[in-house]
Amino acid sequence: MKNSTARHPANLLISTIMLFLFSAFLLLALKDFEARGFLMVLLVPLIFFVATVFIPRLFPADQLLLCLINFLCALGVLVLYRMNPKQGLDQAVNYGIGVFAMILCILFVRFIRHWKPMIMILALASLLLMALPLLFGVERNGARAWVTLLGLGFQPSELVKVALLIIEAYLLSQRKIVWAGSFAGLCLLLLMLQKDLGTALIYYGVTLIMVFAATRSYLYLGLGAIGAAAGGVLGYNMYSHVKVRVRIWIDPWYDYSGAGYQIVQSLIAMVNGGVWGLGLGLGNAYEIPAFTTDFVFSIILNEFGLIFGVFVVLIYVLLFLRSIAVAMRSGSRVNTLLALGASALIALQTFVIIGGNIKLIPLTGVTLPFISYGGSSLISSLCIMGLLQGVASINEDEVKVDQALARAEDFA
Repeated sequence: MKNSTARHPANLLISTIMLFLFSAFLLLALKDFEARGFLMVLLVPLIFFVATVFIPRLFPADQLLLCLINFLCALGVLVLYRMNPKQGLDQAVNYGIGVFAMILCILFVRFIRHWKPMIMILALASLLLMALPLLFGVERNGARAWVTLLGLGFQPSELVKVALLIIEAYLLSQRKIVWAGSFAGLCLLLLMLQKDLGTALIYYGVTLIMVFAATRSYLYLGLGAIGAAAGGVLGYNMYSHVKVRVRIWIDPWYDYSGAGYQIVQSLIAMVNGGVWGLGLGLGNAYEIPAFTTDFVFSIILNEFGLIFGVFVVLIYVLLFLRSIAVAMRSGSRVNTLLALGASALIALQTFVIIGGNIKLIPLTGVTLPFISYGGSSLISSLCIMGLLQGVASINEDEVKVDQALARAEDFA
């Protein structure tokens, strides 16, 4: 009876989310009355169920974290399918692949015992991946960050985020500050050459947070802040598209039919949504050119309203707090840094893109984790959460061992 009661809140949350997803996709399916719509009614709730119920049966896991992460992923598929059915179906496939990749990352953290032999290989492979856009890349929105291989387009810097966390966590846990800084510096140099300053900001911020957590040195923190300011000034003076983004942040109406068109249409869409939203399937935000990537949060506000948008932001906040709790409970230095880096990366990227959407900060070309369209973005975000879940899983194992020892002592 006690175990059943303990599981009840999680089961209730899972059931509520599945009912929401089933109802929402059913409404869209009945609206268009297409076969793929009815396929989504079953497919997305099924993936959500597998990711939140099946994974904890494989090994110990933080089920609340799983619920939060997968709700955001499923919400992203829902919004994308509503705006562009083909992209929504593609994202559902990416979601399934991402869940499998997350499981592999959980297993990696749970069972890896010797990190050192793979770190050098992983670092070299990461730098080679980061160099690909400079050789074979395609420029989009001022940044040369995309590569197309065998007909598949992907952003190498999204995949390297996962490696960055692993490499930095290991090197910093061994107090190899110079090596950790050197690897991060090379990544930042390649991102600057790609003109991908949004991603460079995230790499820099996460590395600085991890270095400070590992060293507790305010000197490094101060130097890092100075370096960030210098990098911002350098990027502003070197790249014309950065100057344009700062200008439209200050006044998007100065060129509302040109450079400021996207942010103007985004603000209009959010205002049109009001408190309660226009309703699923009734939104009018098609005028935003990048509505499935950079401005997907604006679509959520347009169709679901301000209250739901605040609810989504609170989910990200809860996700961050829960992730920090996982890091603090870890008994291993490398796992603590890994969990901290994962939580900081998702939080920083979320702040950067939502802040850009609501004109709190200049807009950068990064995606909203778990929700924006893009296979490489979604899969890398789920892999990062897989690393975090791996640490949470080890924490649960340690708790069970402690409980067993306590029972043994009581029995003795």
